[in-house]
Amino acid sequence: MKRLFPLLLLAIALTTAFTACDNGKAETSDTLYPSCKPYTRWWWFAAEIDTNDVRDQLVWLKEHDFGGVEIAWIYPFHLDSTTVHPEFLSPEWGVAVRAAKRMADSLGLGCDFTYGSLWPFNDLHLADGDQTRTYTDSVEAAECRFSWDFPKTTRILNHLDRNAFARYAERLNKAFEKAYAGSKSGLFVDSWEVETMYAWTRGFAETFRAEHGYDIEPYMKSKTLTDEKNIDVYYDYMHTLSGYVMREFYTPFAQNATKVGAFSRAQCGGAPTDLLTAFTLVDIPETEAILYEPSYSKIPASAAALAGKQAVSAETFTCAYGWTGLLKDNGHGKSPHQGREQIADLKLICDALFANGTNQIIWHGFAYNRLGSNANHFYTTCQVSMSDDDNLSGDNLTQFNRYMTTVSQYMRKGKPFSDMAVYMPLEDSWMKVFYPDSVREKMKWVWGQYEMRYIDTPERFKGMQPMWVNKHFLAKAQFKNGRLHCGQMDFAALCVDVEYMELASLRIITALAKQGLPVYVAREPKEPGRNKHPEQYAATLKELLAQPNVGNTPDVVKTKPLLEGDNLPDFWTRREGDTYYIFVANPLTQTITYPLTYCYAFTDRGSDRRITVNHHGKSETLNLHFNPCQSLMLKVTPAGVEQINLNYTPPRLRED
Repeated sequence: MKRLFPLLLLAIALTTAFTACDNGKAETSDTLYPSCKPYTRWWWFAAEIDTNDVRDQLVWLKEHDFGGVEIAWIYPFHLDSTTVHPEFLSPEWGVAVRAAKRMADSLGLGCDFTYGSLWPFNDLHLADGDQTRTYTDSVEAAECRFSWDFPKTTRILNHLDRNAFARYAERLNKAFEKAYAGSKSGLFVDSWEVETMYAWTRGFAETFRAEHGYDIEPYMKSKTLTDEKNIDVYYDYMHTLSGYVMREFYTPFAQNATKVGAFSRAQCGGAPTDLLTAFTLVDIPETEAILYEPSYSKIPASAAALAGKQAVSAETFTCAYGWTGLLKDNGHGKSPHQGREQIADLKLICDALFANGTNQIIWHGFAYNRLGSNANHFYTTCQVSMSDDDNLSGDNLTQFNRYMTTVSQYMRKGKPFSDMAVYMPLEDSWMKVFYPDSVREKMKWVWGQYEMRYIDTPERFKGMQPMWVNKHFLAKAQFKNGRLHCGQMDFAALCVDVEYMELASLRIITALAKQGLPVYVAREPKEPGRNKHPEQYAATLKELLAQPNVGNTPDVVKTKPLLEGDNLPDFWTRREGDTYYIFVANPLTQTITYPLTYCYAFTDRGSDRRITVNHHGKSETLNLHFNPCQSLMLKVTPAGVEQINLNYTPPRLRED
């Protein structure tokens, strides 16, 4: 009974945590960013904020076809500790925030808020015991040095304790209360920039024992958890940690936004959790590029599709040409080519995102400045600027925004299309621990394969627009009338290409295969974790592979792909009634990576792809011609395939 009671409590907690993703937010998600115009993150450096400056910048953004702003509160410009500024969340601070929201409403602009200062949630007045911790309880893990309240050091919130979050949210909601009035605002949390190595919280040991039946602390005390010999223990640790992340942070974060009349938007990137399920817990799942590969956005896009959410946003153009540290040149440093960014390069990034499921661009970003000044800049970003001396300004910026709006509008029509569900390799990522040195040298802040930065759906089924699925959604799926009904999506077949799979997932897939679901099994998986069930696992796998509709060759899948052809470009499809809208990205987008080479877009000399579109019971073969720096939009109806003119070619701007 001592073992059973904690398990019962855990089951109740998990049920509560996943209520949001089961219900989805389909009834409201298409109205949260209705214009589809790009937003921009708006960097408010710690200073006295003048409402005249606020209005001046909002008017300028409106004139340049932005749909809204996300206000982000950061340190004093140049880390100048003598800068006079109100304390974060103080009444004086709140006056400027409320004024900005009212002005945005009056101009028809949206106004979202980063739910705290800088990236991790932190607070100067965070209560003792509410700060994040590792098993060693190091002080440094909980410190945030460069928040709005610089040079004071704040404490980072414990993201594994919903009660700590509730106390944090109580302070923020009081300060934001009047700013919540008017149009609905999004509350935003950035990627998981909290220490994950040996992450810990009160009660973790007891929860782990209830879930797995043994003691995790010897591995924590000896710091051997990540040793290769303990890989099965590390898997169990990640399994428990994942549950904490979802039920103690993302669930209360989303619930709090709803409670105050706002909505939740989150980058779950970097979180040590089941990413696909975590992304469904918030109203707007968000990706990032190109610090994350464009293909990574298929994870939030798949989550949105399964949970019936229309909008998938992206923090876009972050560190496009590379990263310069905040402390470079005593805080005066700029990212490479800032002020001389090439819109053609940035178009490659946004087109790659569109072709991987994104449909709402969030610029990164725009710096608050005093009237007549353009002195403030954010060190890592592509700089949207009110100065015509900079490239991201004037009519060139407006036309680019209009292009992104047009594509986003098409990519919100109807619902996403897919004929192939792909089992997401979550177990594989938790059984590998570290990224190779080549990745860690390029991105020094990245260490763990749990981030799943570089996974992609299988190339062999690309024409079926594969989407990720997982145990959570497959457990409630049914195969009826020739389709796998899974969440808000339905698929023709399932692809399984993983090294590891839990017994529970294997049983679920076997049951679906017995209902008639075609399943392509590329290789025989193994059971992860320390507690194995060799006889049951072998018997279930044998039963799965014995089904006539299961095989290890692609011909087990009988459905024709929507698109066929050699070297298919990346694309994304939405289906509205009997009409398909297919955005086909310029083939050059498949070659971009971080950091992007300056003027890389102008290496494009144009290209062609011959494809066949299988639709409405017939097939049509056509040649896709890509002019330099251009992508294509196809409209497919029972009458045939036509190309929609997106009517935009980015100019070559002033160069460094």
